[in-house]
Amino acid sequence: MKSIFTLMASLMIALCPAQTHRFIYELQYKMDSAEAGYEKVNMILDITPKEVKFYGKDLAIRDSLNKKFGANFSYTDMTGQVVKRKINSFDNENFINIKNGYYSFKTTDKINWIISNETKKVENYTLQKATTKFGGRNWTAWFCKDIPFNEGPFKLRGLPGLIFELYDAKKNFIYHLIKSQELPEVYPTDSFVESNFGNKAIPINETQKYKLIMEFYNDPFAFERNNFSKSNNDLKININGKEIRNVDELNTQTKSMQEVIRKYNNPLEIDKAMHYPKY
Repeated sequence: MKSIFTLMASLMIALCPAQTHRFIYELQYKMDSAEAGYEKVNMILDITPKEVKFYGKDLAIRDSLNKKFGANFSYTDMTGQVVKRKINSFDNENFINIKNGYYSFKTTDKINWIISNETKKVENYTLQKATTKFGGRNWTAWFCKDIPFNEGPFKLRGLPGLIFELYDAKKNFIYHLIKSQELPEVYPTDSFVESNFGNKAIPINETQKYKLIMEFYNDPFAFERNNFSKSNNDLKININGKEIRNVDELNTQTKSMQEVIRKYNNPLEIDKAMHYPKY
């Protein structure tokens, strides 16, 4: 790991004011737990003097491109793992896209680790094993005491060292630390974490979140349906490359979309997964 993961000496001392310690993880995950293949993305863990943020690298890339070219194209993170919290806290603010809106809700996610005496060497780093139960899954983490951050991917934090490797027992989610960076300032995320490219996050609670998700599942093409009702069926719309000419065809697309939503219902916190009905 030494060839791709270089830590500055300052990491061994303390957080510096107005600085971001960035750790990039490769995440392999299954949107459908029954499938053998993985989706693969890079995730960013930013640690600043006051806050910790975890989000998809593609969000930061899109934001950078927008600023460079004066554009405002949006991007939707499909991992469902965009969070921020105060330093040394288990209180998370979660961010999520639902329907055409962007929302935030707060959770407290205490992680109780069992630290093993088992260790292993990864190049020049000694990693120690720890296990926990979180989100309805059993997790194994390998952390490094020599890196003085009690952080890790998503909400899994609280060990006496930075998590290098993390995976659940069924290998639905696998994280590997692949890179670190030192940024001279606190990296701004207001346009793609606290907001989603122009849409400021609307605070809701988890009950409201479930209601919004179920409303979308029940009628994922509500906007198109409303347009049909106003146009006396003489409207033609395009959904995923298919021309829809009437409400019956829209209903067929609705059932297909509902099947897709049920199929890819494998969030990291599986104990909070939606229980979708079949119509």
